[in-house]
Amino acid sequence: MGIFDLQHNRKNTRSVKWDMLKPMFQTEDVLPMWVADMDFKAPEQVNQALIERAQHGIYGYTVIDDEVKNSILKWLSQRHQWNIKQQWLSFSPGVVTSLHMAVQAFTEPGDKIIIQTPVYTPFYKVIESHQREIVKNPLIYKNNYYQIDFADFEEKLKQGVKAFILCSPHNPVGRVWKKDELTELARLCMKHNVLIISDEIHGDLTFPGEVHIPIASLSEEVAEQTITCMSPSKTFNLAGLQASYVVTSNKEKRELLDAQFAKQGVNMLNTMGNTALEAAYTHGESWLEELRHLLKNHQTYVKEMFEEHTPELKVIDSEGTYLLWIDCSALKLDHKELKSFMIKKARVGLNTGVDYGQEGDTFMRINIACPRATLEEGVQRIISAVKNR
Repeated sequence: MGIFDLQHNRKNTRSVKWDMLKPMFQTEDVLPMWVADMDFKAPEQVNQALIERAQHGIYGYTVIDDEVKNSILKWLSQRHQWNIKQQWLSFSPGVVTSLHMAVQAFTEPGDKIIIQTPVYTPFYKVIESHQREIVKNPLIYKNNYYQIDFADFEEKLKQGVKAFILCSPHNPVGRVWKKDELTELARLCMKHNVLIISDEIHGDLTFPGEVHIPIASLSEEVAEQTITCMSPSKTFNLAGLQASYVVTSNKEKRELLDAQFAKQGVNMLNTMGNTALEAAYTHGESWLEELRHLLKNHQTYVKEMFEEHTPELKVIDSEGTYLLWIDCSALKLDHKELKSFMIKKARVGLNTGVDYGQEGDTFMRINIACPRATLEEGVQRIISAVKNR
């Protein structure tokens, strides 16, 4: 039995995923396969680093030193062929925090910000809570796959858009954008002087054979136009430790962003997040490689099981992340009925597709980062419910 086959009891650990079932689904009788964290322990080297730090017993103000920063530089160079400099780094508790800071630093109330829907739900709040205007560039859904509508993208940019929040790889549809797609997005943004704010938190979680390309790595010119938000939190299941960073090569933009972080008082990492980040990037590569193969196998399992037993459910062809986007339109249920069906009939806790935009009205999002036994139980529950509806 491998490390990813072990089942861990996460109840009563203040886990959002496992201990918030009642407020989220109005029942505790569901198998949680929703919020984006994994039911796997972090790499053992990370856990040991945290234990050793805790044994010291003093948790004073903590510096983000050269060792921590260099672990990031080495990781980005080796994993993504992106060579950055230490001084390009800013730090924050999380990628969503960084998105909020970037929106406030580089746009004004009333400005238009473009997103590619359906998309990660906080993107909407990041824009609207600061009185900016959402502009949608819906992805094209065709032949069980999503692509970018570049003609629509440019038309929207012409309307005075100030910034573009890119989700790369894309949550929830699982696209790992190809170099030509990223190049065209960058070209259009530079042509219309639109800032790129790139959320690349899932960048390490590509399936074997797929390559994540940081959009800022395309060229120096693109980098000057880009704010890149990254973190080891999704990669190594460290979300609760709140450690992320932003890469900004443009000095003027970086100073504006850092000033916004300082203004809000969120420009530090906590002691444990600092420790975990360095340990994960220094020692976590073999753990990640095993995880990537497991996630691809899990995706294949879900896809094949639904194709064989419930062809009404289609798993969208994805290339990365541990989140699968399921087309449930053949069930002929609206989003409220679909949510109720999955909770009451299938007894699984999934994310409702409409939360990612109206384009997700007949979709559900399922988290496959769990032991195989848990995955099989969830899939069988769904299959049984569909067959007996």
